[in-house]
Amino acid sequence: MDSKDKQPIEKNKHFVRSVEFAIQGIKTVFQEERNMRKHGLFGVLAIGAGFIFKLSQMEWLWLLLAIFLVWVVEIINTIFENVVDMVTDFHFHPIGKRVKDMAAGAVLLTALFAALIGAILFIPKLYQLIFR
Repeated sequence: MDSKDKQPIEKNKHFVRSVEFAIQGIKTVFQEERNMRKHGLFGVLAIGAGFIFKLSQMEWLWLLLAIFLVWVVEIINTIFENVVDMVTDFHFHPIGKRVKDMAAGAVLLTALFAALIGAILFIPKLYQLIFR
């Protein structure tokens, strides 16, 4: 079939359909990416700890920023990985490797940032709990 024979795909103009597609994308990344499931689990555990330690409003903002930032960067990393695999047809290419490594590095930096936020928020509270 020639590309002239294909029906043009129109941009989705319905908000509800756009939201459905976005939710499907989030489901896909959780189903297909082991690291996303780990980040999800750690995020849920951190939120649970936030309730246990009764975080202040400002502490909640920092915690949620760190959690969602890790999730967003992991999704972007997955996008880069999929695009590189698509373009290279799953064959090794040095530029593709560099792109994947840099995207993974962004996830690592973001996860380290989240761990630092978690340490700043929870270590003093644990210290108080233990040595009170």
